[in-house]
Amino acid sequence: MEARLFALQRLTAMVMAPFVFVHVGIILYAVRGGLTAGEILSRTQGNWFWIVFYGLFVLSVAIHVPIGIRNILIEWLRLGRAAASAVGLVFGVALLILGLRAVAAVGGLVQ
Repeated sequence: MEARLFALQRLTAMVMAPFVFVHVGIILYAVRGGLTAGEILSRTQGNWFWIVFYGLFVLSVAIHVPIGIRNILIEWLRLGRAAASAVGLVFGVALLILGLRAVAAVGGLVQ
């Protein structure tokens, strides 16, 4: 199990890297261009490219981060594997729900 989690975390890190670069690049472009939050939202709403892009970004984060949290709880706080796995799972589900709600809102899928 540990080897699979290790591999899964490394795989999601590779997946997340391009998402992070594009996301940070967009932030720099928007800030330097003086775009307001409203202008940014008007450009993203209903755009399926950005909905899919950020949906996949959220999914990879929701898999990657809980594995790291689990490892920290085990190694630093000496929490048992089962308890650390439960905390990581709850954290991952929370990230997934909150992230997908943000994607839906930014994509204009919900009001």
